[in-house]
Amino acid sequence: MENKVNTRIEKDSMGELHVPEDALYGAQTQRAVDNFPVSGKAMPMGFIQALIKVKKAAAQANLELATLEQPVGDAICSACDQLLADPTLMRHFPVDVFQTGSGTSTNMNANEVIARLATQLTGTEVHPNDHVNYGQSSNDIIPTTIHVSAAIAVKESLLPAASHLYTVINQKAQAVGDYCKTGRTHLMDAMPVRMDQSLSGWQAQIAQQIKSLSALQPAIQTLALGGTAVGTGVNAHPEFANCFNQALTRLTNIAFQPADNFFALIASQDTAVSLSGILKSYAVTIMKIANDLRWMNSGPLAGLGEISLPALQPGSSIMPGKVNPVIPEAAAMAAAQVMGNDYAITVGGQSGNFELNVMLPVIASNLLDSITLLSNSSTLLADKAIKGFTVNQDNLEKALHKNPILVTALNPIIGYNRAADIAKAAYKSQRPILDVALEMTDIPESELKVLLDPRKLTSN
Repeated sequence: MENKVNTRIEKDSMGELHVPEDALYGAQTQRAVDNFPVSGKAMPMGFIQALIKVKKAAAQANLELATLEQPVGDAICSACDQLLADPTLMRHFPVDVFQTGSGTSTNMNANEVIARLATQLTGTEVHPNDHVNYGQSSNDIIPTTIHVSAAIAVKESLLPAASHLYTVINQKAQAVGDYCKTGRTHLMDAMPVRMDQSLSGWQAQIAQQIKSLSALQPAIQTLALGGTAVGTGVNAHPEFANCFNQALTRLTNIAFQPADNFFALIASQDTAVSLSGILKSYAVTIMKIANDLRWMNSGPLAGLGEISLPALQPGSSIMPGKVNPVIPEAAAMAAAQVMGNDYAITVGGQSGNFELNVMLPVIASNLLDSITLLSNSSTLLADKAIKGFTVNQDNLEKALHKNPILVTALNPIIGYNRAADIAKAAYKSQRPILDVALEMTDIPESELKVLLDPRKLTSN
């Protein structure tokens, strides 16, 4: 039996249409819902929440500049507070990501919801365009909200997660510093390294990503609002941009500032593309760490078996006892998705035609998706893989002392060619390099033991 939805009649400049009776949004939102049944994926909650904060800060700026009457401005702020306090109200923001390229539908969705809720809460008549959108255009609101939502997500989610991963790697490196293992280049045996040295490489990679993200924060925190339709600032108070940024800074505890040139931030998305590039680089780092963990954990009998990752769940529906490296696998898939998101953002960034970029919603969605994926993957790798892995010392030692590549240490004494002969003989006979070197050189055993000590070879 078909469920009937009770509706009410709403009107906009194009005429009347039916809207669900309990919906806080109005006619323009309903038109977008009807026009864009593309993915079933609404704009991310982080974006909508940032948009509501932007609307509240805009209302506060307009109150300060006396471009909105006090009851109207206060009503808008109250509605924004209510929306931010109650996540269930996010159901009133249903517009698909794949919509008009300026994001006008999402801007009007917010304007309509805030206006209706403000009117209900206070009894003051609030208009979505004349009041909530005063001094603004979708063309500067949506680029602004892309920056604001990304700035909040980077500061509150990604940077803390990256710092946590850095700390956990550092702690683990100190804990495993006494273990020495066979190094590998081209996946083949190479000179030995200490385990803390291997982990220090991961640590330095994460440190670089943190540095890159931090360096871009001032650009992310520079905003387009005040440029209105095409960057000229038409219908906005001359001091609106400054007042808005001050209000938003107080609201978010993040230092936002107006753009020196509104035309650039409305017509292009270069900063979002730059941020996505850093996120892609971070994803490459996550992929490297995840794959190192998978290789080191491989086996446990027929692989390297150098470490054992925490056993989190059964690994097979048919092979009892099998346990797989599920966290590194999940992190690697998340990293792959971030790389794909970056391509979509790059294409989106190319769509700045004359005075407006027209792929804003998909840029916003993919950017926040990447930040979420990297934040969660960083935390999972830290807490459910790196923190809890154990070292299989017997497996390390077994391979380490038989490694013919140790003969590299003798190059300065006997030369590359003689050392290569010793390595080949050791490979062929499957004997420790020390025994073969004793037979094929005149170097005393006591000296060879020092020269071929794997741990000694891990430092200059």
